Amino acid sequence: MTTEEIRALLNDIESDRVERTISTTNTDKFGQAICAFANDLPDHRLPGYLFLGVKDDGTVTDLNVTDELLKNIAAIRTDGNIQPQPSMTVEKVSMDEGDIVMVRVEPSVFPPVRYKGRIWIRIGPRKGVANEDDESILMEKRRTNVTSFDASPCINATIDDLDLQKFKHYYLPKAMTDDEIEEDRKEGRTVKEQMASFGFFDTKYDCPTNAGMLFFAKNLRRFIPGAYIQYVRFAGKDRAGDIMTEHEFKSNLCTTLEELDTFVETTIANRRPIPVSPTREDPFVDYPYWATRELLMNAICHRDYTSNGPIQFYQYDDRIEIMNHGGLYGKANEQNFPKVNDYRNIIVAEGMKVLGFVNRHSRGVQRVQRELMANENGEAEYDFSYQTAVMVKEMKSPLGERALQEAIARGFVTENGEKRSDLTISEDKNGHKNGHKNGHEGDRKTSQKTPKMKVSKFPAPIVEQVYKSLRLNRKAKYSWLQDNLGVSEATIKRAISDLKELGYINKEHSKIKGEWQLLK
Repeated sequence: MTTEEIRALLNDIESDRVERTISTTNTDKFGQAICAFANDLPDHRLPGYLFLGVKDDGTVTDLNVTDELLKNIAAIRTDGNIQPQPSMTVEKVSMDEGDIVMVRVEPSVFPPVRYKGRIWIRIGPRKGVANEDDESILMEKRRTNVTSFDASPCINATIDDLDLQKFKHYYLPKAMTDDEIEEDRKEGRTVKEQMASFGFFDTKYDCPTNAGMLFFAKNLRRFIPGAYIQYVRFAGKDRAGDIMTEHEFKSNLCTTLEELDTFVETTIANRRPIPVSPTREDPFVDYPYWATRELLMNAICHRDYTSNGPIQFYQYDDRIEIMNHGGLYGKANEQNFPKVNDYRNIIVAEGMKVLGFVNRHSRGVQRVQRELMANENGEAEYDFSYQTAVMVKEMKSPLGERALQEAIARGFVTENGEKRSDLTISEDKNGHKNGHKNGHEGDRKTSQKTPKMKVSKFPAPIVEQVYKSLRLNRKAKYSWLQDNLGVSEATIKRAISDLKELGYINKEHSKIKGEWQLLK
């Protein structure tokens, strides 16, 4: 865009495609403007522009444009507050009067777009919150633009095929504020209208969308046969081994995501304490909880649901393999993966973000690799050679087995892995500690005492991590804890419950104000 074209936009005071501001820190104002331009209610089908460093009358103020400022503005796209993510660019523009920042926002093909749960639109040269009629127009635009499977209507289904209690009492409170829910109630909005605003119901065909079925169906496989996860534990290192156990996760996503979260944490990770000295145990895991969970969530989010085959979640003696139908999608390819991401199922991605199971910051794979390397699993291996499917392989960490063999060699545990209960500690005259068996004193007459294993005062590491986080930030919200610890809201709630039972905290955290009271 030329300087003359930019100046024309700055001087067009009445344009509903332009917003000007002299602020550089009001991210809510910026987010609302970006959201409104993405919704493109007037249907200009042209980009909208947010200018920083420009007064309302179009006068340039000569803004100090830094690299940090540009990064902060660009981060609004991926911080999770705008859903679905808009297409936008941020750049510094040098005018004769000084520098400004120009944010160009493309109209979304999947409106309505929300900022912090609210649908913002342009009303002439101003912005505002959409009313029911505005929202209907935006949903009609979505239907016109629909190209994805999850946004398509599930013609054979009706509203009765959905678990509406799950939507009302589980999903909606996470997607909207209490004030917004109360406002909907006062306006008399039906559950169909509420679901339609999230892409879960198609009002034109009066039926749920495929995304609505995926999240809330009472009998999901009746309508989408391949929408389940097949877990199999094989004995040995290939599929020729005996099947030790198997399970199908076949409920709707609201239920399945929670089940998988618990399953990975309590079963797959295989967390266990191993003695590393006569007085201390360290925890070891075969597969890091968060990294393994993230690989599964990615498979659920990005798979091709038109396929009748399930996500394969296979565990062998030395590794885990996860295969989901559907290769890399859209702009993503083998050369730019994982730095470039694209969404085959944009409504599914939105829903999983609302429920706290994905972050949509395009950094999950990088963090997975970092956690796997830290636990000595090695990096996850991606195999794109299947063309219509993606296989990811996670190797078992050797740390636990190595620590166990060392504990056996040093006599802390028996050959079959049981802890030795007959080991005591004595000190010689020089204060050196020596291990003895009970009933067999050495030649020196020294006092003996039975060592106490140092057991963590917290039932699980995540409980301790939550407690430490609350000590750092006593006004922490569940969303803040989720983002900083990389776990689901359900895990945070379990940890909070444990801390209450153990007497570490005694006050319910207010969603509006208040602090956590720590007793220890």
